[in-house]
Amino acid sequence: MHVESKCVKTGLPVLRATLAPGLMVAVLTAVASAGPFEDGAAAYRQGDYTRALQIIRPMARKGYAPAQFKLGLIYVNGNGVPQDYREALKWYRKAADQGNAAAQRNLGVMFGEGLGVPQDYAEALKWFRRAAEQSDAPAQTNLGVMYDFGHGVVRDYAADHGDAEARYNLGVIYERGDDVPQNCVEAVRWYHLAADQGYAAAQSNLGAMYDRGEGVPQNYRQALKWYRKAADQGNAIAQYNIGAMYASGHGVPQDYVTAHMWFGLSAAQDDDDAAKNRDVIAQRMTPAQIAAAQKLTREWKPKPYGHQLSDMH
Repeated sequence: MHVESKCVKTGLPVLRATLAPGLMVAVLTAVASAGPFEDGAAAYRQGDYTRALQIIRPMARKGYAPAQFKLGLIYVNGNGVPQDYREALKWYRKAADQGNAAAQRNLGVMFGEGLGVPQDYAEALKWFRRAAEQSDAPAQTNLGVMYDFGHGVVRDYAADHGDAEARYNLGVIYERGDDVPQNCVEAVRWYHLAADQGYAAAQSNLGAMYDRGEGVPQNYRQALKWYRKAADQGNAIAQYNIGAMYASGHGVPQDYVTAHMWFGLSAAQDDDDAAKNRDVIAQRMTPAQIAAAQKLTREWKPKPYGHQLSDMH
């Protein structure tokens, strides 16, 4: 089984890209995604918006943050309802005020793009920062976009003076070649500086650079090391990539139990690809192996940077 890895930059060159249906939910809300809400989320993924609304709307009205976020997403995209940015904004704010990182990120998008509200970069930056503090990778990338275009931030000064977020943003800029010649070696340098400071999105992207041999010699051990540092902080893309490595036997011994665990953690943050891959490998596992993987997923807890074990799968 071969599963392609992901990188933070993929599909996220501009703010609006993060309004796509495959949004992630913060790790802090992942444990509550089972039961009726998961049934509603599944109906949404399958395009059954009537059923999704029947389940999600009452839960949102009762104050359940993941349902409020999902209802906001439904109104943004006009899935089963007329598109209504103001209504979306209302539900995103309710979820964001409860600490839902995905809702915080999407509020940043709406203020940054002026969707349903007057464009307000300061407000966008505030919400992106709140989501980024929870290791929400797309929010961290959108901060990079704001640095790139100079929306209320100073790019080079902050990076040169040790700001991890700014260093990560410069890495994204050099990797993409935004207003500078594309330079993966320079991207790796900035990612490394930010990663050494514990910045999860930089750690994830640095892992991807080692995984693909871009700007550095290909080194799967280094890729896994940096993916793990980011994944331990709750970075969903890094969690997905670790799952992909173990599912494919890509630089590591093939291990479906470990792959299932990491895909499960990423899927709990609403990564549809992770959910699909978890279900695919489950068909190749025994019931005992699936139970073991699910136990590992339930028992996993995020580890703040600096409190991580270095050599774990």
